[in-house]
Amino acid sequence: MKMEKLKKAVGLSRKIGFVCVATADRRGMPHIATAGKMELADEGYLAIKEWFCPGTTANLQTNKFVSIVVWDRDSDSGYQMLGKLEGIEELGILNGYAPDLESGPPLPQVERRLLIKVQKITDFKLGPHSDAED
Repeated sequence: MKMEKLKKAVGLSRKIGFVCVATADRRGMPHIATAGKMELADEGYLAIKEWFCPGTTANLQTNKFVSIVVWDRDSDSGYQMLGKLEGIEELGILNGYAPDLESGPPLPQVERRLLIKVQKITDFKLGPHSDAED
């Protein structure tokens, strides 16, 4: 896995403002969520912060493998990072009563930070591309 490519992926995520996080449950049923913040945590590690929906965190309890995609539509360039969850840290918990939110669907209650060990990074684009790592 190339650190330079990982740094470019983090830079692209800052430019477009989000990444997609794909997980699967123990039976392999996929789930995709978005996250607003991705950063390098250490060499070969990504930290992703968000108020993740319950499906994402439930999947990661039983299946640690994850795919993170950052893609810029305008330039049709991006990256897919495949890796494994190393840890989940709780950063904040919703505190208080918000009557205007109570009538809608339940919202995530905990902001979490996922620590991902990246095992492979490939190009990601709409057009034909290889999923082989350079």
